[in-house]
Amino acid sequence: MNVTEARAAAGEDQLTDSAQCVPAKLKLAPAFEPCPIEGGDEVYRNGIFDFNITRLTAFIEAHTDRFPIEAVAVASTPNYGDSRLDQTSIAAADLARPVLFAEIAPSGFNLIDGNHRMAKARRDGVASLPARRIRCPHHVAFLTSLMAYQKYVEYWNGKVKEMLPKRPRASSKPRAAHG
Repeated sequence: MNVTEARAAAGEDQLTDSAQCVPAKLKLAPAFEPCPIEGGDEVYRNGIFDFNITRLTAFIEAHTDRFPIEAVAVASTPNYGDSRLDQTSIAAADLARPVLFAEIAPSGFNLIDGNHRMAKARRDGVASLPARRIRCPHHVAFLTSLMAYQKYVEYWNGKVKEMLPKRPRASSKPRAAHG
């Protein structure tokens, strides 16, 4: 998938400008094609949202100017069970390689690549790690199933709707007649 295809599949034309507080809703793209999984590809499962990390990482590396590296405090990242991770993989983790956070809900980022690096940093008392944040919709093109894509658009749009100001309810009182 080239950059133009990734942007179109992600609905990037739906982005709001940075001056707005509420992000744009996503539109279901009729031409969306799930990101294929090939032998050896790393996939991260975030509930029903499965991301092809191998392809996403390749895309980021081809467009590093769009995904700057920043330092992220290790303590600010929830620990969902370092003890369940393979200890050999934790020991071998390269802390210089940026971890990836994806914007799963508006302004809500989840760690989708780098759990072993984060576990090693916790174990070794490292205060921060290099990270890249992938804002919506850039990661959408890397969902691996049509159902995940459709559910993600529904989920995102529901979160956006929650952020919109509540409209006052119409009064049920009859209006006075002018006459």
